[in-house]
Amino acid sequence: MARMSDPVSFLWNKIKSNEKAHVTWCVVGIVGCLMLYGVLQERIMTEPFGEGANAEVFKYSLFLVLCNRLTSCAVAIFGLVTNGKMSEIKPVAPVYTYAAVSLSNVVATTCQYEALKYVSFPVQTLGKCAKMLPVMIWGIFILRKRYTLKDFGVALLITAGCTLFLLTGSVKSKVAADTWDASMYGLMLMLGYLGFDGFTSTFQDKLFKGYQMTTYNQILYTTLWSSLLSIFGLASSGQLPKAFAFISKHPDALWSIMALSMAATVGALFISYTIKTFGSLIFATIMTTRQFLSILLSCILFVHPLSAGQWAGTVIVFGTLYYQTFAKKDKHKEAHKDAAGSPEKKAAPATGKADEEAQPLLAADSQPK
Repeated sequence: MARMSDPVSFLWNKIKSNEKAHVTWCVVGIVGCLMLYGVLQERIMTEPFGEGANAEVFKYSLFLVLCNRLTSCAVAIFGLVTNGKMSEIKPVAPVYTYAAVSLSNVVATTCQYEALKYVSFPVQTLGKCAKMLPVMIWGIFILRKRYTLKDFGVALLITAGCTLFLLTGSVKSKVAADTWDASMYGLMLMLGYLGFDGFTSTFQDKLFKGYQMTTYNQILYTTLWSSLLSIFGLASSGQLPKAFAFISKHPDALWSIMALSMAATVGALFISYTIKTFGSLIFATIMTTRQFLSILLSCILFVHPLSAGQWAGTVIVFGTLYYQTFAKKDKHKEAHKDAAGSPEKKAAPATGKADEEAQPLLAADSQPK
């Protein structure tokens, strides 16, 4: 009777009871949502809506940010209400902390979308992998973190792979002018994304440290502030009425934007659940695989031919990322063994240090942009 009365709960309990099925569920959720997000992002920003003389490309990146954040805000409110946590709708941390994180997040996300007007999606996706270096630099200055030579070696090798990709083939977007300065502007936008995104994750760790808040509470107020900042930016630049006019003229653009926002929001929930359930090492492997698959899918669907040098750069970047993940996994296992063999160390969780080391370099991806 329990199976028939609540088949969803029965199925979910069966999935959770089988570790392989549980991990597979997380992998399918993250990879599926974020690959769909990537395809829709490229379609909206680089492919024209309409036909013939009416065909035009969507240009309002900040409007995409607004739609994404409003969707996430609505889901956060729904999550708090349905889980009976109405008391957590009130801000836990000072309001200015949410606003500060939101401002850098909005700037980073806008840079990401704008970059697609000038550089190809594979360049944008591979460039995100280079965020390790700025995250580490911000971590040193803001959180006083210390990193080993191996950490810097990994970050520099990934940066070298990205540089090889940029220097050995075409990097421009389909909708960009075929000029050197257009590609350079796109790369500058990606640098802006890397800087602000690294700052967002590091600053978020510092500001929210010491506050007991749920994921929904944090998402609610950061996305609420992001929405207000996006509306201000759109209204002050005169883009808001233009964006509404565009989706009125091309209703299919609105459906694509709504699907993009839902994919980003659901993907973020899968990411949060995966990190809490399996830790940041499993998450790192999933995200690395997702980024590589996203590049392959973009090359197939949107016809981005890559040169031999660009494939070599891609292999260097993802090979280094996989090496880093598995190296941390081995270190993680050694920490468990040491804790099991030493009674004094049992007081401190063995997983804490491994997750702490992995998380700062991954935190920027815990919210799809």
